[in-house]
Amino acid sequence: MEKGKRKLHLPKGRVGKLLFSVIVTALAGFIYFYVSLPAINFQDGEFYTFLIFLCAVYILTVVLTAVRTKEEQVVRTPQQKFWDGLKFIKTHCLPVGVLLVLVLAAALVGKLISIPMFRAGAYRELLDVQTADFAEDVAQISFSEIPTLDRTSANYLGDRQMGTLSDMVSQFEYSNDSTQINYQGRPVRVAPIDYADLFKWFTNRRGGLPAYVVVDMVTQEASVVRLTEGMKYAFSEPLNRNVMRHLRFQYPTMMFSTPEFEIDEEGHPWWIAPRLVKTIGLFGGRDIRGAVLLDAVTGESQYYETVPTWVDTLYTPSLIMEQYDYHGTLVRGFINSILGQRDVTMTTEGYNYIAMNDDVYVYTGVTSANADQSNLGFLLCNMRTKETRYYEAPGATETAAMASAMGVVQDLGYTATFPLLLNISDQPTYFIPLMDATNLVKSYAMVNVAQYQIVATGSTVPACERTYVGMLSDRGVVTGGGVPEIQDESTGSIAEIRTAVLDGTSWYYIRLEDEDVFYSISASQDQNVIVLNVGDQVTIQHAAPEEGAGSAILEAYSVAVK
Repeated sequence: MEKGKRKLHLPKGRVGKLLFSVIVTALAGFIYFYVSLPAINFQDGEFYTFLIFLCAVYILTVVLTAVRTKEEQVVRTPQQKFWDGLKFIKTHCLPVGVLLVLVLAAALVGKLISIPMFRAGAYRELLDVQTADFAEDVAQISFSEIPTLDRTSANYLGDRQMGTLSDMVSQFEYSNDSTQINYQGRPVRVAPIDYADLFKWFTNRRGGLPAYVVVDMVTQEASVVRLTEGMKYAFSEPLNRNVMRHLRFQYPTMMFSTPEFEIDEEGHPWWIAPRLVKTIGLFGGRDIRGAVLLDAVTGESQYYETVPTWVDTLYTPSLIMEQYDYHGTLVRGFINSILGQRDVTMTTEGYNYIAMNDDVYVYTGVTSANADQSNLGFLLCNMRTKETRYYEAPGATETAAMASAMGVVQDLGYTATFPLLLNISDQPTYFIPLMDATNLVKSYAMVNVAQYQIVATGSTVPACERTYVGMLSDRGVVTGGGVPEIQDESTGSIAEIRTAVLDGTSWYYIRLEDEDVFYSISASQDQNVIVLNVGDQVTIQHAAPEEGAGSAILEAYSVAVK
């Protein structure tokens, strides 16, 4: 042996070696559990991986410690050493080996009894889908409720807003993990901030994360909300205050879907951790049963079988789409889903959100098994209650509608976001914000679902809707005039006219005498505004003001000189 090198001494004696194997296995198991956080639940596949890992570590350690030291080998022949080692391994590894075989067998059997081939009926019943009438169920919402951003644009605005805060930007960063909710009656996206790096976590962890970001999906305004007491529990926490680790130690047997960040009506931050259950066999039929609400500031948590009504995101779009795909593909059994595919339907690729009745609904299209360029209808699912309704509306897929909208503005190079489904004049309509190269929304498009060649665009939502309704009327799709129902009329003498050029379009802002509000209209909408003068008597058709909104600017549709 070379001088300076130290020899590794293994424990001597049967008891010492056994104790050494147990300690090494326990230590390795603790590290694995702390990092991977499997639920101690036989319905969690990761729990079986954890058990297999423990068995493998124990057996390997026993095999290594079965090698005898030089002093022990002196008085034994090679045959004696071999048989003594084999006996030691057999004595101490046989129970664990049997356990390993049982774990593998249970996982295999559990997988087999959970596959749709044997439980097609149970999988189809995971989602209760009710057929309904779109015009009756989905009311025409006001402009103040229509989200004009998608997730990407909202995250871009949120990240940009962080750059304006000199006292935070060097220590914290935007998490890019936003959740769409209804907050005080408005659709918004909320996201926590994260520690910028491990060193910034170490220096700031005592006070926690001092703020979160709110992006208004209608006005496109982003704001950073500062907290009087910082959030101590977040995904950017690497140790015990990590959201998943904190939940696992409090609820060791409970399986969770990925927790979502939300705020209640008072603006207090929470993590909503839906409880995941398997309802078919051992591993099949994923569903949600209640949720744990974790206070992001204090770490206090409570499980609710029925969550409070302010919670908006209990079910995820991916889970709803998975359950509908079982519902649609297994309509006539498993064999038909593979061969023949009679009456087989499935969801399209993509989804969006719509706010109705103080709840958030996920929207996705439904197409045939051939996945062609036409939809059969679409789903709306309440993300808190999982109430799901199917609306028959044959027409273009979302992808085809996006291509149609981009074709109208191809000279501007705008790209289409994933559509939102709206009720415009009782017509299912794709509403598509159009973004420029910087991910900012510059224009809007409305595409009729049934006749996707009917495409209207506008620089504002009211202008886009006015053009769209006019096109529906001109083509006989709807009866009546081309002015949206949500409108009002004002008559008076012009007291003030202001002009501005926005995105290459000339806009006129008109204020009537004895009024504080300005009516905005572009020259492309009504060329009469170009020759207006102060003192002219006019009648202005415009959007009706929202109750309690107190808006200083209202969108105008037309201006007539008396």
